[in-house]
Amino acid sequence: MSHGPQRGGRFAALPATTAAELESLIRFASAARRPDVGFGELDVYGRLPSGAPLHPLQTNRMTFTFAIGALLDMPGTADLASHGVRSILRSLRDTEHGGTFSDPTDPNAPKTAYLECFTALAASAALHAGVEGADELLNHSSATLLERFWSDVDGALVDEWDRAFTHASDYRGANANMHAVEAFNAIGVATGDIEWHHRASRIAELIVHRIARAHGWMMPEHFDAAWTPQLDYNRERLRDEFRPYGVTIGHLLEWSRLLLELDTVVPADWMVEASRALYATARRLGWRVDGAPGFIYTVDWDGTPVVRSRPHWVALEAIAAADTQARVLGDLEAAADVETFREYADTYLRDREHGSWHHELDTANRPVTEMWAGKPDAYHALTAVLVPELPLAPSLAGRVLALESAYHDREEPTTWSLA
Repeated sequence: MSHGPQRGGRFAALPATTAAELESLIRFASAARRPDVGFGELDVYGRLPSGAPLHPLQTNRMTFTFAIGALLDMPGTADLASHGVRSILRSLRDTEHGGTFSDPTDPNAPKTAYLECFTALAASAALHAGVEGADELLNHSSATLLERFWSDVDGALVDEWDRAFTHASDYRGANANMHAVEAFNAIGVATGDIEWHHRASRIAELIVHRIARAHGWMMPEHFDAAWTPQLDYNRERLRDEFRPYGVTIGHLLEWSRLLLELDTVVPADWMVEASRALYATARRLGWRVDGAPGFIYTVDWDGTPVVRSRPHWVALEAIAAADTQARVLGDLEAAADVETFREYADTYLRDREHGSWHHELDTANRPVTEMWAGKPDAYHALTAVLVPELPLAPSLAGRVLALESAYHDREEPTTWSLA
């Protein structure tokens, strides 16, 4: 991809430092493109290892990242987003049973709500950016989410099915449903169908308003089919990347932002209070709890740290969450947190030698690879870079679309409207 000094369109409305940060992120991430199809996982040097397999989750996340770049009119990103959409349609969609393949090499691999949400997220952003095939992909993915994973009885998603959608797992999870709120909001903004936002609100009401509130904002993540919390789930797998034991600090931060975004389109009287409480809980239990700066991964139900290493995505989500708290709620402490968390990320997470961000640090803020190998993720960094510079909206693409008309108005948050 080409990178020149010219900046046009929405990209030109970003501050120069943000534009430079975004260009650096996109440049690094572009190396994940596989020559034949999709995207793979980058190593710590930003290289795609020889023979790196097609990675469904990273293909979706990279497609989303490049589609947001294309929506911002960044040079070279439209081609990368198009590559992603074509790859998902041709190599990751199950044309026999529907849904997205979680492992293209295994015909019996399960279908997961988590992955399908990221397919929809990528398709929604690509649709805004005018990427060919995005409408087809969004139609497929939104139909799969609605017809296969959505439970109208529960007001939430079933987590996992077998390939043919004949048998569902009894496991229910907050992680997939959190990303469903993100994806449903994105679909709603892309299509203008407000019912997607109402479904997102139902998920949030179940998991946050009912369950997290009942546990003193120590949000359970794992449930049985009746949505009964399973508080000992994965006690033997503390460092699980997607389903760890205990309270996941980064998810409290993500939820705090998502609630304020959701409140712009389907407001509820409990959302602001819940957002404040989740943010405060994450800040109190997760930040600098062992004397050194940084957010730990998980805590026990009494608030005791469990996994003390520092995943990069938690600090990056904290930047976006703190900025949203500060601008929407006028929270001066959160405004100070934005600068604190940015300084932490710049000091410890930024890899000035090889580029991008160290994905995991130990308790002394030294790079480690206990949960992450390499630097596969650009999705969380994209959020941290862009959210503080964009008006409030229910989705990141919606924030970008509001950029031209509202970017310079930083005194009052932008009011989102579907009209």
